[in-house]
This record gives sequence, C-alpha cells and structure tokens, in this order.
Amino acid sequence: MAKTETNRGACLCGAVSYQVLGPLRPVVACHCNQCRRTSGHHVAATSANRGDLRITGEDAITWFTSSPGIRRGFCRFCGSNLFWDNQARPSVSIMSGTLDRPTNLTLIGHIHTASKGDYYEIADGLPSHPHDDHSLTP
Repeated sequence: MAKTETNRGACLCGAVSYQVLGPLRPVVACHCNQCRRTSGHHVAATSANRGDLRITGEDAITWFTSSPGIRRGFCRFCGSNLFWDNQARPSVSIMSGTLDRPTNLTLIGHIHTASKGDYYEIADGLPSHPHDDHSLTP
C-alpha cells in the first residue's frame, strides 16, 4: 500500500535533498539496459506526483536526456542516481534507495527483464515482465 505521509530523501553527499508531500507508488525494479548502466545493477524506484515533490539543491542536479522526453537526474557532486522523469507523465520516479528510512514501501514487481544482467536470477516470485508493464508504472 502506498504511504501518504511526508517522505524525505537525499543524495550521498547531501547537496540534493527532497520531500514528497503525498503518496508514493510501491517500488518497481527496472532491469533495462539504461537503468543497469546508470546504477551498476538494476534500479528500484518508487514514484510521486510531480506536484508533491519538493527539491532542495536543484542547482546540484544534472539532468541527462537518456531518450526523447526522458531525463535522469543525478547529483553533480557525488553522482547519486536520484530521479527518472518521463516529462509526459504526471509523476516522477524516485530511486528508492535515496529515501530516508523507514519507507514502509514494498517491491511489487520487475520490468524489462528481457534486458536483465546475465549474472543474476530474479527468484523472488514477484510479477516479472519482459518489457514495461504500465499496470506497475502508471
């Protein structure tokens, strides 16, 4: 179930911090090539409505356009992978590992498993989709 209280998070060095003033979507693991390359493994991300996200230190975020209409935000000082933003959607994905604990979130599934690394198996029994599944990532 999505958490509805204020959540906070930050990058490793603290130059970027954020608050989410609304609900967070449960966590989805993305195994696509781009997420694997930006994180070194797969990405586990939640998301929030764009209007609920308050960022402090925005000048420390570098936005990289990884696909048309898609940008990835990371701290320009420590390199922390923070956000995935499909500008056509009303929500912004937030890397779950950057949230302060407790998150009270749960992992609900895996997407883009056809692109996963060949050095690990997905054996948690959660739904796995070879490509995107918009029911997991509205």
